[in-house]
Amino acid sequence: MDRQTLIRTAIETLPSSYVPYSHFHVAAALLCRDGTVYTGINIENAAYTPTICAERSAFFRAVNEGKREFDAIVICGGREGVITDYCPPCGVCRQVMREFCDPKAFKIILAKSETEYKEFTLEELLPLGFGPEDLGRGN
Repeated sequence: MDRQTLIRTAIETLPSSYVPYSHFHVAAALLCRDGTVYTGINIENAAYTPTICAERSAFFRAVNEGKREFDAIVICGGREGVITDYCPPCGVCRQVMREFCDPKAFKIILAKSETEYKEFTLEELLPLGFGPEDLGRGN
């Protein structure tokens, strides 16, 4: 799948976010190694801590379906669902990515539009990340 299609998928998912408190919509499109794409949205909760980010939402859906190999994720977001800037993943989401992805190879694409985006490796956004191999288990 090309970047623009993956970006478009994330952008089209953005209105599904459930954000009655912050009004900050976030969506993600996660590309599995086999070409399958899982989308995710942020889902807020009045108690705040049960809130889940779009990135983790996508990963957890994919893992629930048996996927364990991932190539890239697109993340987009903005207040009232209007994308005005790049929307980087929080630290918790970066750590979830680290559980399942090769930090040198996994791509994180922050998109403002289909043609305006920035691409990073997970290692660039989570240097010296703690992963499965640190507990004696390889990816």
